[in-house]
Amino acid sequence: MPRPTNALIVDDEAHVRVFVKLLLKQQGIEQTWEAANGKEALAMVRLHNPELVMLDINLPLLSGLEVLGTLRQERWRQPVIMLTSQSSIKTVLECVNLGATGYILKHSPKAEAAKALADALDGLAEESEAAEEPGA
Repeated sequence: MPRPTNALIVDDEAHVRVFVKLLLKQQGIEQTWEAANGKEALAMVRLHNPELVMLDINLPLLSGLEVLGTLRQERWRQPVIMLTSQSSIKTVLECVNLGATGYILKHSPKAEAAKALADALDGLAEESEAAEEPGA
């Protein structure tokens, strides 16, 4: 897939949503929607079909892992980058097994978080290019 042009930001903390929105703008993603809990997240995906989802793991009503699982069960295929303050290998593996594209640690310095996002978006673009090559 080409680089996304829009994204849904899902986090129950407003300051984190502002931070992620800033990171996305640095990557050229101007159009964003926001949700503060898991149920809102599912409703916003169904309404807007965002090209990228930035999803917190710890959310009220439905956890980020429950949201991710539901999205994949419903066959939504957009990339999902998990936002987390947990860096345990168990959490990371759970995210990957449910179909997450990547993850960003919330407590990372801004430059590190920006690089992680840029790397994830570059990876999506490279996967898309490889899939479009003859014989791929």
